[in-house]
Amino acid sequence: MTGIGRRELLRFGGAAILGGPALLTDRAEAAPRPPGPGREPVPMVKPVPAEVGMPDIDLPAAAPSGGYIDLSGPATSLFQKKRLTHGSVLQSFAFDEDNGYVYALQVVQGGVRLKGETRTYTHSQRVARGDLTLNRLTMSGRLKDRMFLKGFGHGGSLGVQERPGRAPLLWTEWDVNPTSGYGRGIACFTYAPNRVLRAGDRSLATFRPQPGTTKNQPAIDTVTGRLLLRYRRRGVYRYALYDLDDFGPRGAKPEPLTDVAQPPLRKGVFYQGLALSGDYAYQLTGSPYGRGNPASGLGNARLASIDLRTGTVLQEVRTTAGRNLSPREPEGLAVLRRGGDRLVAGFTSGKVNRRRFSLYAHGN
Repeated sequence: MTGIGRRELLRFGGAAILGGPALLTDRAEAAPRPPGPGREPVPMVKPVPAEVGMPDIDLPAAAPSGGYIDLSGPATSLFQKKRLTHGSVLQSFAFDEDNGYVYALQVVQGGVRLKGETRTYTHSQRVARGDLTLNRLTMSGRLKDRMFLKGFGHGGSLGVQERPGRAPLLWTEWDVNPTSGYGRGIACFTYAPNRVLRAGDRSLATFRPQPGTTKNQPAIDTVTGRLLLRYRRRGVYRYALYDLDDFGPRGAKPEPLTDVAQPPLRKGVFYQGLALSGDYAYQLTGSPYGRGNPASGLGNARLASIDLRTGTVLQEVRTTAGRNLSPREPEGLAVLRRGGDRLVAGFTSGKVNRRRFSLYAHGN
């Protein structure tokens, strides 16, 4: 393999040659009356028996190699109805399996005053400002601690770049567009409990791989050393795949391995999460139970796999995981390697400003 780089590998089925798989709604909520930061972690919720839902398969999938996760099997519960620091909804999450943590993003709840602030803000103001709470939990869903990201974005995706023997790098959207609340670039940093990290902090490694775009959302596949970027340019959404090695010095401008259009969404649903495994992107879409999406119809949450070499949708399934949650809204997507590669979807439930979240694994 001497002299063959990752770009060449991609053309020949990248992850397989490398040795195996690699790893939103835009609505604001009312101002809450929640606990502020610094409170003790919430007590654990009593475990609930695993829930199994058989998806409706729309497109039968082949069985490609190189990180592909078949979505046609049942979903199993990892944990249910867990709490984050604030009562606002889960936006995204990612696993740090080397160190045994789950990281989860949410918009800072209204009425909370962070360190260094002279006033509080409503939840809607926090959305526009791009202020996020980054929660760290155990693998069983127990809240351990948190930090805060000011001016970053909506929190629609989160990536963990594991580094053996060193703290992982966390990748998020960055540089909020105040007209939309979404990031115009991406950044990476290490986790520090209770820190308030600002978008202009000089310690941040920041990048604009697609200058002039918005809604930049990253996902990481540590096994293959790749980064997937979802972005919007002139109203069109696309996926671009990169080598993490190309995100070197501050301001580096990496060239994509491939760049394909995001498949169009079904009418009336929201884009809710993305994940990367080998040469394949995964996306979660759907909306909460309600008019046009009744609980009696088992919901419209769907998972799809996309071949990043061609932009082809390989498989799309409707997942009924968490079908008894109320109001049940899909939020966040990540790959879990432990116990065999699985795609994990998040769902929120509970009353406004008192949201809980549950995670369900699909595949293998």
